[in-house]
Amino acid sequence: MTDLEQFRIDTQKWLAANAPASMREPLRSDDDICWGGRKVKYPADVQRWLDVMAERGWTAPTWPREYGGGGLNKAEARVLKEEMGKLRLRPPLTGFGLSMIGPLLLQEASEDLKRAHIPPIVRGEIRWCQGYSEPGAGSDLASLQTRAVRDGDDFIVTGQKVWTSYADKSDWMFLLVRTDPAAPKHLGITFVLMDMTSPGVSVKPIRLISGASPFCETFLDGVRVPTSQVVGEINAGWTIAKALLGHERTMIAEAFKDRVPGNPLVELARKHLGEADGRLADPVYRDQVAQVEMDQTCLDLTIRRAQDSMKAGHKPGPETSIFKYYGTETNKRRRELMVDLAGQQGLGWEGAGFDAAELSATRDWLRSRANSIEGGTSEIQLNIIAKRVLGLPD
Repeated sequence: MTDLEQFRIDTQKWLAANAPASMREPLRSDDDICWGGRKVKYPADVQRWLDVMAERGWTAPTWPREYGGGGLNKAEARVLKEEMGKLRLRPPLTGFGLSMIGPLLLQEASEDLKRAHIPPIVRGEIRWCQGYSEPGAGSDLASLQTRAVRDGDDFIVTGQKVWTSYADKSDWMFLLVRTDPAAPKHLGITFVLMDMTSPGVSVKPIRLISGASPFCETFLDGVRVPTSQVVGEINAGWTIAKALLGHERTMIAEAFKDRVPGNPLVELARKHLGEADGRLADPVYRDQVAQVEMDQTCLDLTIRRAQDSMKAGHKPGPETSIFKYYGTETNKRRRELMVDLAGQQGLGWEGAGFDAAELSATRDWLRSRANSIEGGTSEIQLNIIAKRVLGLPD
Protein backbone atom coordinates (compact mmCIF):
# COMPACT_ATOMS: atom_id res chain seq x y z
CA MET A 1 0.00 0.00 0.00
CA THR A 2 1.36 3.43 -0.91
CA ASP A 3 1.57 6.31 1.53
CA LEU A 4 -1.19 8.09 -0.42
CA GLU A 5 -3.49 5.08 -0.19
CA GLN A 6 -2.88 4.91 3.56
CA PHE A 7 -3.59 8.65 3.79
CA ARG A 8 -6.93 8.10 2.04
CA ILE A 9 -7.92 5.37 4.47
CA ASP A 10 -6.92 7.45 7.49
CA THR A 11 -8.77 10.47 6.10
CA GLN A 12 -11.94 8.45 5.51
CA LYS A 13 -11.89 7.20 9.09
CA TRP A 14 -11.20 10.62 10.57
CA LEU A 15 -13.91 12.38 8.58
CA ALA A 16 -16.45 9.69 9.40
CA ALA A 17 -15.64 9.99 13.10
CA ASN A 18 -15.47 13.78 13.39
CA ALA A 19 -17.86 15.40 10.88
CA PRO A 20 -21.21 16.33 12.48
CA ALA A 21 -24.14 14.70 10.68
CA SER A 22 -25.65 18.06 9.77
CA MET A 23 -22.46 19.05 7.94
CA ARG A 24 -22.84 16.09 5.58
CA GLU A 25 -25.40 17.99 3.58
CA PRO A 26 -24.35 20.57 0.97
CA LEU A 27 -24.95 24.23 1.66
CA ARG A 28 -28.60 25.11 1.21
CA SER A 29 -28.03 28.84 0.79
CA ASP A 30 -25.41 31.53 1.36
CA ASP A 31 -26.69 31.83 4.95
CA ASP A 32 -25.14 28.43 5.70
CA ILE A 33 -21.64 29.56 4.75
CA CYS A 34 -19.19 29.81 7.66
CA TRP A 35 -17.02 32.92 7.25
CA GLY A 36 -15.61 32.83 10.79
CA GLY A 37 -14.82 36.00 12.70
CA ARG A 38 -15.79 37.55 16.03
CA LYS A 39 -19.04 39.24 15.02
CA VAL A 40 -21.15 36.22 14.07
CA LYS A 41 -22.13 33.33 16.35
CA TYR A 42 -22.58 30.09 14.43
CA PRO A 43 -24.74 27.07 15.33
CA ALA A 44 -22.95 24.56 17.57
CA ASP A 45 -22.45 21.95 14.83
CA VAL A 46 -21.07 24.56 12.40
CA GLN A 47 -18.63 25.81 15.03
CA ARG A 48 -17.60 22.27 15.97
CA TRP A 49 -16.93 21.40 12.32
CA LEU A 50 -14.80 24.53 12.00
CA ASP A 51 -12.90 23.81 15.21
CA VAL A 52 -12.02 20.18 14.50
CA MET A 53 -10.95 20.92 10.92
CA ALA A 54 -8.89 23.92 12.03
CA GLU A 55 -7.19 21.93 14.77
CA ARG A 56 -6.01 19.51 12.09
CA GLY A 57 -5.01 22.38 9.77
CA TRP A 58 -7.52 21.25 7.16
CA THR A 59 -9.25 24.60 6.78
CA ALA A 60 -6.05 25.48 4.88
CA PRO A 61 -4.78 22.00 4.01
CA THR A 62 -1.74 22.98 1.91
CA TRP A 63 -0.50 25.85 4.09
CA PRO A 64 2.65 25.20 6.19
CA ARG A 65 2.20 23.51 9.55
CA GLU A 66 4.23 26.17 11.38
CA TYR A 67 1.42 28.65 10.69
CA GLY A 68 -1.42 26.27 11.53
CA GLY A 69 -2.01 24.80 8.07
CA GLY A 70 -2.28 21.12 7.23
CA GLY A 71 1.05 20.80 5.44
CA LEU A 72 -0.49 18.49 2.83
CA ASN A 73 1.02 18.07 -0.60
CA LYS A 74 -1.13 18.49 -3.73
CA ALA A 75 -2.00 14.82 -4.00
CA GLU A 76 -3.01 14.59 -0.34
CA ALA A 77 -5.08 17.78 -0.60
CA ARG A 78 -6.89 16.35 -3.61
CA VAL A 79 -7.62 13.13 -1.68
CA LEU A 80 -9.03 15.19 1.21
CA LYS A 81 -11.27 17.10 -1.19
CA GLU A 82 -12.44 13.87 -2.83
CA GLU A 83 -13.24 12.20 0.48
CA MET A 84 -15.12 15.27 1.72
CA GLY A 85 -17.07 15.23 -1.55
CA LYS A 86 -18.04 11.58 -1.09
CA LEU A 87 -19.59 12.47 2.27
CA ARG A 88 -21.14 15.66 0.83
CA LEU A 89 -19.37 17.63 3.56
CA ARG A 90 -19.65 21.39 3.70
CA PRO A 91 -16.48 23.49 3.60
CA PRO A 92 -15.68 24.26 7.25
CA LEU A 93 -14.60 27.83 6.46
CA THR A 94 -14.53 30.30 3.60
CA GLY A 95 -13.63 33.98 3.19
CA PHE A 96 -11.05 36.49 2.09
CA GLY A 97 -8.62 35.32 4.76
CA LEU A 98 -8.23 31.93 3.10
CA SER A 99 -8.61 33.03 -0.52
CA MET A 100 -6.83 36.41 -0.64
CA ILE A 101 -4.85 37.87 2.26
CA GLY A 102 -3.61 34.54 3.66
CA PRO A 103 -1.93 33.39 0.43
CA LEU A 104 -0.49 36.88 -0.03
CA LEU A 105 0.99 36.95 3.48
CA LEU A 106 2.59 33.56 2.90
CA GLN A 107 4.29 34.96 -0.21
CA GLU A 108 5.15 38.52 0.76
CA ALA A 109 4.90 39.23 4.51
CA SER A 110 7.55 39.38 7.21
CA GLU A 111 7.85 36.44 9.59
CA ASP A 112 6.28 38.49 12.39
CA LEU A 113 3.20 39.28 10.28
CA LYS A 114 2.86 35.66 9.17
CA ARG A 115 2.91 34.40 12.75
CA ALA A 116 0.53 37.13 13.93
CA HIS A 117 -2.15 36.78 11.26
CA ILE A 118 -2.07 33.41 9.50
CA PRO A 119 -2.93 31.11 12.47
CA PRO A 120 -6.09 33.16 13.32
CA ILE A 121 -7.12 32.90 9.65
CA VAL A 122 -6.72 29.11 9.72
CA ARG A 123 -8.80 28.91 12.92
CA GLY A 124 -11.53 31.16 11.53
CA GLU A 125 -11.09 33.62 14.37
CA ILE A 126 -10.69 36.72 12.20
CA ARG A 127 -12.80 37.76 9.21
CA TRP A 128 -11.15 40.05 6.65
CA CYS A 129 -12.37 42.64 4.17
CA GLN A 130 -10.59 44.46 1.36
CA GLY A 131 -10.05 48.24 1.28
CA TYR A 132 -9.15 48.93 -2.33
CA SER A 133 -11.88 50.87 -4.20
CA GLU A 134 -12.64 54.51 -3.39
CA PRO A 135 -15.32 56.90 -4.71
CA GLY A 136 -12.78 58.30 -7.22
CA ALA A 137 -10.58 55.23 -7.63
CA GLY A 138 -12.29 52.12 -8.94
CA SER A 139 -11.03 50.92 -12.29
CA ASP A 140 -8.15 53.41 -11.97
CA LEU A 141 -7.20 52.05 -8.58
CA ALA A 142 -3.83 53.82 -8.47
CA SER A 143 -5.70 57.14 -8.21
CA LEU A 144 -6.66 56.36 -4.62
CA GLN A 145 -6.60 59.32 -2.23
CA THR A 146 -6.84 57.76 1.25
CA ARG A 147 -3.87 59.35 3.02
CA ALA A 148 -1.54 57.80 5.59
CA VAL A 149 0.73 60.29 7.37
CA ARG A 150 3.64 58.99 9.44
CA ASP A 151 3.51 59.82 13.17
CA GLY A 152 6.25 57.98 15.05
CA ASP A 153 5.59 54.25 14.83
CA ASP A 154 2.07 54.79 13.46
CA PHE A 155 0.38 55.96 10.29
CA ILE A 156 -2.63 58.25 10.71
CA VAL A 157 -5.06 57.17 8.00
CA THR A 158 -7.84 59.40 6.65
CA GLY A 159 -10.11 58.75 3.67
CA GLN A 160 -12.98 56.64 2.37
CA LYS A 161 -13.28 53.19 0.85
CA VAL A 162 -16.35 51.98 -1.04
CA TRP A 163 -17.80 48.66 -2.25
CA THR A 164 -16.08 47.10 0.76
CA SER A 165 -17.57 43.61 0.79
CA TYR A 166 -18.78 42.57 4.27
CA ALA A 167 -16.94 45.40 6.05
CA ASP A 168 -19.76 45.48 8.62
CA LYS A 169 -19.03 41.84 9.55
CA SER A 170 -15.22 41.95 9.35
CA ASP A 171 -12.59 42.22 12.09
CA TRP A 172 -9.60 43.36 10.01
CA MET A 173 -9.12 45.10 6.67
CA PHE A 174 -6.21 44.95 4.22
CA LEU A 175 -6.05 48.26 2.41
CA LEU A 176 -4.08 50.52 0.15
CA VAL A 177 -3.12 54.00 1.39
CA ARG A 178 -1.22 56.86 -0.19
CA THR A 179 1.94 57.52 1.80
CA ASP A 180 3.78 59.78 -0.68
CA PRO A 181 1.44 62.20 -2.50
CA ALA A 182 4.38 63.72 -4.42
CA ALA A 183 5.46 60.44 -6.00
CA PRO A 184 4.08 59.08 -9.31
CA LYS A 185 0.72 57.54 -8.48
CA HIS A 186 1.89 53.91 -8.65
CA LEU A 187 4.94 54.56 -6.44
CA GLY A 188 3.53 56.36 -3.38
CA ILE A 189 1.17 53.60 -2.23
CA THR A 190 1.55 51.32 0.80
CA PHE A 191 -0.27 48.08 1.66
CA VAL A 192 -1.30 47.92 5.34
CA LEU A 193 -3.37 45.76 7.69
CA MET A 194 -5.89 47.53 9.94
CA ASP A 195 -7.93 46.43 12.95
CA MET A 196 -11.57 47.41 12.25
CA THR A 197 -12.10 48.16 15.96
CA SER A 198 -9.59 51.03 15.78
CA PRO A 199 -11.02 54.44 16.78
CA GLY A 200 -12.04 56.43 13.70
CA VAL A 201 -13.38 53.50 11.64
CA SER A 202 -17.08 53.61 10.69
CA VAL A 203 -19.04 51.45 8.24
CA LYS A 204 -22.29 51.98 6.34
CA PRO A 205 -23.89 49.10 4.34
CA ILE A 206 -25.04 49.79 0.75
CA ARG A 207 -28.41 48.34 -0.25
CA LEU A 208 -28.33 46.78 -3.74
CA ILE A 209 -31.04 46.28 -6.37
CA SER A 210 -31.13 42.58 -5.45
CA GLY A 211 -32.26 43.51 -1.93
CA ALA A 212 -29.01 42.36 -0.32
CA SER A 213 -26.38 44.58 1.34
CA PRO A 214 -23.04 42.79 1.01
CA PHE A 215 -21.16 46.00 0.11
CA CYS A 216 -20.34 48.89 2.43
CA GLU A 217 -18.88 52.35 2.57
CA THR A 218 -15.98 52.53 5.04
CA PHE A 219 -14.94 55.88 6.49
CA LEU A 220 -11.48 56.37 8.03
CA ASP A 221 -11.10 59.45 10.24
CA GLY A 222 -7.60 59.73 11.69
CA VAL A 223 -7.22 56.00 12.26
CA ARG A 224 -3.90 54.97 13.82
CA VAL A 225 -2.30 51.97 12.10
CA PRO A 226 1.08 50.74 13.40
CA THR A 227 3.82 50.76 10.76
CA SER A 228 4.55 47.20 11.86
CA GLN A 229 1.37 46.27 9.92
CA VAL A 230 2.88 47.22 6.55
CA VAL A 231 3.17 44.32 4.09
CA GLY A 232 6.26 44.75 1.92
CA GLU A 233 7.99 48.13 1.80
CA ILE A 234 6.51 51.58 2.48
CA ASN A 235 5.63 53.30 -0.83
CA ALA A 236 6.01 49.99 -2.70
CA GLY A 237 2.51 48.67 -2.10
CA TRP A 238 1.43 48.64 -5.74
CA THR A 239 3.41 45.47 -6.37
CA ILE A 240 1.77 43.86 -3.32
CA ALA A 241 -1.64 45.06 -4.52
CA LYS A 242 -1.19 43.42 -7.92
CA ALA A 243 -0.09 40.16 -6.32
CA LEU A 244 -3.26 40.10 -4.23
CA LEU A 245 -5.44 40.88 -7.25
CA GLY A 246 -4.25 37.63 -8.82
CA HIS A 247 -5.66 35.70 -5.86
CA GLU A 248 -8.82 37.83 -5.87
CA ARG A 249 -9.65 37.24 -9.55
CA THR A 250 -9.24 33.49 -9.17
CA MET A 251 -11.44 33.57 -6.05
CA ILE A 252 -14.16 35.64 -7.75
CA ALA A 253 -14.34 33.27 -10.73
CA GLU A 254 -14.84 30.36 -8.32
CA ALA A 255 -17.40 32.29 -6.26
CA PHE A 256 -19.75 32.47 -9.25
CA LYS A 257 -20.46 28.76 -8.95
CA ASP A 258 -23.71 27.69 -7.30
CA ARG A 259 -23.31 26.71 -3.65
CA VAL A 260 -26.61 24.88 -3.34
CA PRO A 261 -26.90 21.11 -3.91
CA GLY A 262 -27.59 19.68 -7.35
CA ASN A 263 -27.61 21.80 -10.46
CA PRO A 264 -30.14 24.65 -10.17
CA LEU A 265 -29.95 25.47 -13.89
CA VAL A 266 -30.76 21.94 -15.00
CA GLU A 267 -33.43 21.50 -12.33
CA LEU A 268 -35.10 24.76 -13.32
CA ALA A 269 -35.00 23.72 -16.99
CA ARG A 270 -36.58 20.35 -16.19
CA LYS A 271 -39.35 22.01 -14.21
CA HIS A 272 -40.33 24.55 -16.87
CA LEU A 273 -39.54 22.62 -20.07
CA GLY A 274 -40.30 19.06 -19.07
CA GLU A 275 -38.42 16.01 -20.37
CA ALA A 276 -38.72 13.76 -23.40
CA ASP A 277 -36.79 10.49 -23.57
CA GLY A 278 -34.80 11.51 -20.48
CA ARG A 279 -33.65 14.82 -21.98
CA LEU A 280 -34.86 18.39 -21.79
CA ALA A 281 -37.84 18.56 -24.11
CA ASP A 282 -36.92 21.77 -25.94
CA PRO A 283 -33.85 21.21 -28.21
CA VAL A 284 -32.97 24.92 -28.42
CA TYR A 285 -32.90 25.44 -24.67
CA ARG A 286 -31.24 22.02 -24.24
CA ASP A 287 -28.37 23.23 -26.41
CA GLN A 288 -28.06 26.47 -24.43
CA VAL A 289 -28.02 24.64 -21.08
CA ALA A 290 -25.41 22.19 -22.35
CA GLN A 291 -23.22 24.99 -23.68
CA VAL A 292 -23.23 26.87 -20.36
CA GLU A 293 -22.44 23.67 -18.47
CA MET A 294 -19.55 22.79 -20.81
CA ASP A 295 -18.11 26.31 -20.54
CA GLN A 296 -18.35 26.20 -16.75
CA THR A 297 -16.58 22.83 -16.66
CA CYS A 298 -13.75 24.14 -18.85
CA LEU A 299 -13.35 27.16 -16.58
CA ASP A 300 -13.34 25.01 -13.44
CA LEU A 301 -10.63 22.73 -14.83
CA THR A 302 -8.47 25.67 -15.92
CA ILE A 303 -8.78 27.30 -12.50
CA ARG A 304 -7.87 24.02 -10.83
CA ARG A 305 -4.71 23.80 -12.93
CA ALA A 306 -3.75 27.36 -11.93
CA GLN A 307 -4.42 26.60 -8.26
CA ASP A 308 -2.16 23.56 -8.43
CA SER A 309 0.54 25.81 -9.85
CA MET A 310 0.11 28.32 -7.00
CA LYS A 311 0.24 25.54 -4.42
CA ALA A 312 3.54 24.50 -5.99
CA GLY A 313 4.90 27.97 -5.19
CA HIS A 314 4.25 29.89 -8.40
CA LYS A 315 2.79 33.37 -8.01
CA PRO A 316 -0.47 34.12 -9.84
CA GLY A 317 0.12 36.10 -13.03
CA PRO A 318 -1.94 38.24 -15.41
CA GLU A 319 -3.68 35.13 -16.71
CA THR A 320 -5.96 35.36 -13.66
CA SER A 321 -7.74 38.17 -15.53
CA ILE A 322 -8.99 35.46 -17.89
CA PHE A 323 -10.64 33.69 -14.95
CA LYS A 324 -12.34 36.90 -13.80
CA TYR A 325 -13.58 37.87 -17.26
CA TYR A 326 -14.70 34.41 -18.37
CA GLY A 327 -16.25 33.65 -14.97
CA THR A 328 -18.21 36.91 -15.17
CA GLU A 329 -19.55 36.24 -18.66
CA THR A 330 -20.40 32.60 -17.92
CA ASN A 331 -22.26 33.53 -14.75
CA LYS A 332 -24.25 36.28 -16.50
CA ARG A 333 -25.24 33.85 -19.28
CA ARG A 334 -26.29 31.27 -16.67
CA ARG A 335 -28.45 33.75 -14.74
CA GLU A 336 -30.07 35.18 -17.88
CA LEU A 337 -30.86 31.69 -19.10
CA MET A 338 -32.45 30.73 -15.78
CA VAL A 339 -34.76 33.77 -15.82
CA ASP A 340 -35.59 33.08 -19.48
CA LEU A 341 -36.42 29.44 -18.72
CA ALA A 342 -38.74 30.46 -15.88
CA GLY A 343 -40.77 32.79 -18.13
CA GLN A 344 -43.25 34.84 -16.10
CA GLN A 345 -42.17 32.91 -13.00
CA GLY A 346 -38.78 34.57 -13.40
CA LEU A 347 -40.28 37.97 -12.63
CA GLY A 348 -41.06 37.32 -8.96
CA TRP A 349 -39.66 39.33 -6.10
CA GLU A 350 -41.51 38.04 -3.02
CA GLY A 351 -44.79 36.55 -1.84
CA ALA A 352 -46.99 33.65 -2.92
CA GLY A 353 -47.01 32.39 -6.49
CA PHE A 354 -43.26 31.86 -6.73
CA ASP A 355 -41.16 29.09 -5.22
CA ALA A 356 -37.74 29.62 -3.63
CA ALA A 357 -35.82 28.63 -6.77
CA GLU A 358 -37.77 31.10 -8.92
CA LEU A 359 -37.27 33.96 -6.46
CA SER A 360 -33.59 33.11 -6.24
CA ALA A 361 -33.31 33.13 -10.05
CA THR A 362 -34.68 36.69 -10.16
CA ARG A 363 -32.42 38.06 -7.44
CA ASP A 364 -29.33 36.20 -8.68
CA TRP A 365 -29.89 37.58 -12.19
CA LEU A 366 -30.01 41.13 -10.81
CA ARG A 367 -26.93 40.47 -8.68
CA SER A 368 -24.98 39.14 -11.68
CA ARG A 369 -25.14 42.60 -13.32
CA ALA A 370 -22.44 43.72 -10.86
CA ASN A 371 -20.06 40.93 -11.87
CA SER A 372 -18.76 43.03 -14.77
CA ILE A 373 -17.74 45.79 -12.34
CA GLU A 374 -16.63 44.27 -9.02
CA GLY A 375 -13.06 43.06 -8.63
CA GLY A 376 -11.94 45.07 -11.67
CA THR A 377 -14.24 45.80 -14.61
CA SER A 378 -14.45 43.56 -17.65
CA GLU A 379 -12.84 46.34 -19.72
CA ILE A 380 -9.85 46.39 -17.36
CA GLN A 381 -9.54 42.59 -17.55
CA LEU A 382 -9.64 42.67 -21.36
CA ASN A 383 -6.89 45.31 -21.41
CA ILE A 384 -4.72 43.19 -19.12
CA ILE A 385 -5.31 40.08 -21.24
CA ALA A 386 -4.50 41.99 -24.43
CA LYS A 387 -1.31 43.63 -23.19
CA ARG A 388 0.16 41.30 -20.57
CA VAL A 389 -1.05 37.87 -21.70
CA LEU A 390 -1.22 38.24 -25.49
CA GLY A 391 1.47 40.93 -25.76
CA LEU A 392 -0.59 43.15 -28.05
CA PRO A 393 0.56 46.78 -28.56
CA ASP A 394 -1.21 49.79 -27.03
